[in-house]
Amino acid sequence: MLKTRKSILKRFKITRTGKVLRRPTGLDHYRAKKTGKQIRKSRKWVEVPKAEAKKIKKLIH
Repeated sequence: MLKTRKSILKRFKITRTGKVLRRPTGLDHYRAKKTGKQIRKSRKWVEVPKAEAKKIKKLIH
């Protein structure tokens, strides 16, 4: 049994249906260059591709 990777647990969310979500990239700095539209779009969580999601789930559970 693997231990839970706490760093991964903090960065990802798993929905009830089993999808893995992550925050969009490019939010930490250089925001002044981005348009309002880009910043608004980046508020939502983004779904991770299935192949990567499988790996992430393995490290979380």
